[in-house]
Amino acid sequence: MKKLSSPDSVTFPGKPTQFSAECWFDDACILDMDYFVKTISGIKAKGVRPDLIGSIIAHYASKWLPDLAYEDANKGLTNFEESPESVTASWMKKRFFVETLVGILPPEKDSLPCNFFLRLLRTANMVNVEPAYREELEKRISWQLDQASLKELMIPSFSHTCGTLLDVELVSRLVKKFVHLDIEGAKSGAALVKVAKLVDCYLAEAAMDSNLSLSEFVALAGALPSHARATDDGLYRAIDTYLKAHPEVTKQERKSLCRLIDSRKLSPEASLHAAQNDRLPVRAVIQVLFSEQAKLNKQLDWSGSFSGIRSPNIGFDPSAARCLSKREVGAQQMEIRKLREEVLRLQSQCNAMQVQIEKLVEKKKGTFFRWKKLGIIPSIKSGAISVVDRIEEGDREGEAAFGRQTPIDLKTKLVRGKNSNTPKHRQWRKSLS
Repeated sequence: MKKLSSPDSVTFPGKPTQFSAECWFDDACILDMDYFVKTISGIKAKGVRPDLIGSIIAHYASKWLPDLAYEDANKGLTNFEESPESVTASWMKKRFFVETLVGILPPEKDSLPCNFFLRLLRTANMVNVEPAYREELEKRISWQLDQASLKELMIPSFSHTCGTLLDVELVSRLVKKFVHLDIEGAKSGAALVKVAKLVDCYLAEAAMDSNLSLSEFVALAGALPSHARATDDGLYRAIDTYLKAHPEVTKQERKSLCRLIDSRKLSPEASLHAAQNDRLPVRAVIQVLFSEQAKLNKQLDWSGSFSGIRSPNIGFDPSAARCLSKREVGAQQMEIRKLREEVLRLQSQCNAMQVQIEKLVEKKKGTFFRWKKLGIIPSIKSGAISVVDRIEEGDREGEAAFGRQTPIDLKTKLVRGKNSNTPKHRQWRKSLS
């Protein structure tokens, strides 16, 4: 292939201009593949920066494979699909081209952007490159997964055995490799939070596929540790989307899905939606309500402690120190105001009921005294007097009828009663004889 030369592409001492750099890129892009590999090897030997080498490779690949271009795909110099050769020959050329590009990539991790690797991996899966090249691309993507975009991550599944539209197993492998790097301390916590948001958005898109199995969804959602998600709103949205697209999910499967959600990490809006969501099991709804009640109690305790003299330094909860947005603060203040109004209403109802009870008690006492003057005591069922009052009243009546008696008087009365009963028994016995 003939190399084009331009006087503007000559490099002078000092910093080259943007126009000369672009012309040099265009000259490099029309080289033959083998000659390009030798050129890149010579550039590496000269000690050129890895990011510059990566830019040359990305520019060269976008010219030969329009699918790898950042902008319009029609700007490529050569399109294999428009070649007069057969489809099989075109695919073989693409496969050779991708494998060659992977072989000359700089070893440095940040030499090329993550989205370029994702587009290259999509083409590699489409033309079915060797597993070693695919693993190398997956390894490089996992290093920069926090820089990936949702559009590039949605790689279709080219396998005939997979029934889903998206390659969910591929994304699961990438996330697990990234988490392994985070465990080793190679990644920061901010990168893990970005990946968690990206995975939740990906799950929400993949959940609309009716062929997505529950095990694949749970495997991808559970690939991240619990501390990766600052909020579970994205995960709740993905689970709700999956339940909408899969109405045949059983009750036990719904419970297993809801176990992935931490109800304490839901925002007030998501908690309100979950409390009214009839697709969730009852246990999950109750957990959301309990979590919201605990949040309200904590807010009331904080408001009461700040209104007091001392600042609440004892028992400080780091999770409560999260900076809330204006919308969340307004919603919480509204909930506190409604709760206070409800407490005042209940207090007024309790006071009214207490007044009614006192009136009923006074009315029943007046009825008891009127019946007592007539010599008739109401029954126990009426509730006017207690059993103890009736026993004490009986004792007082006994004392009034018989008076106070000494032990001697009681003994004399018992002897008289015994003597008076004796003839009766004797007569009864004679009559029997």
